[in-house]
Amino acid sequence: MVRKFIDCRDVPGVQCTIAIFAESEEELLAAAIQHAVSAHGCEDTPELRERLRQLFKIEKRRAICS
Repeated sequence: MVRKFIDCRDVPGVQCTIAIFAESEEELLAAAIQHAVSAHGCEDTPELRERLRQLFKIEKRRAICS
């Protein structure tokens, strides 16, 4: 299972510590749009959606014990 995430700390000038994780890009984008609109006052536009998709990263899992 591969999860992707987006982290507000990666956006220059944004003072927010939220990170959102999801298995599908569609689910992640929906949650990221909702957060951007409600928390940051962004407008849901095609440009915002594309910008957010560019910030998606793949989660790297680490073993708790070696």
